[in-house]
Amino acid sequence: MRTFDDSYRHKGLRKQLTDIIRKKGISDERVLNAILHIPRHFFMDSGFDKIAYEDRAFPIAEGQTISQPYTVAYQTQLLDIKPQEKVLEVGTGSAYQACVLAEMGAQVYTIERQKKIFESNKSFAFLKKYPSIRFFFGDGYEGLPTYAPFDKIIVTAAAPSIPPKLVEQLKPMGKMVIPVGEGNVQQMLRLTKSEDNSIREEIFDNFSFVPMVEGKKN
Repeated sequence: MRTFDDSYRHKGLRKQLTDIIRKKGISDERVLNAILHIPRHFFMDSGFDKIAYEDRAFPIAEGQTISQPYTVAYQTQLLDIKPQEKVLEVGTGSAYQACVLAEMGAQVYTIERQKKIFESNKSFAFLKKYPSIRFFFGDGYEGLPTYAPFDKIIVTAAAPSIPPKLVEQLKPMGKMVIPVGEGNVQQMLRLTKSEDNSIREEIFDNFSFVPMVEGKKN
């Protein structure tokens, strides 16, 4: 069961959390402000209520996780979200990352390959606060060609290599943030597509994500 009581204690814990991730190097105040305003405990079972604002990942359904807040903030900061930008998210999971993007004014198109998680999010009442998020059940490696191109793309699972179809769906001058690598540790990459469709690749810190799996799971 989820709990939907957002108390002064919860708000105080969120303030502490934003202070922690600021000290870890997150400097974009818009990102910090989004995390400050989103009740992370809403996205987890009520059994996690007391620890929901610790800066770490927690398990959710189907062997997935809700990412560490620092990781969410790190990827979001690299994307440099502007209001009304069209953002493709690969790997909806708990939908916490999608809400951070929407809180910052993005138009979010988010794909989930696990049918149970997709269905659970459809009935998650809090998400109605963000009509700018559109949810899709599908294969993240395919992206959403019907809705392309996108200003920004964020991938929240570890890909063994950069999926070419996602690169195709990025606008010229668009950016994609994706953890790449096999094994337990991946490198965070930011790709920027130039006007001539060439790609500039930047390498950032190491992280650990669940693997990005092809196909859909009913």
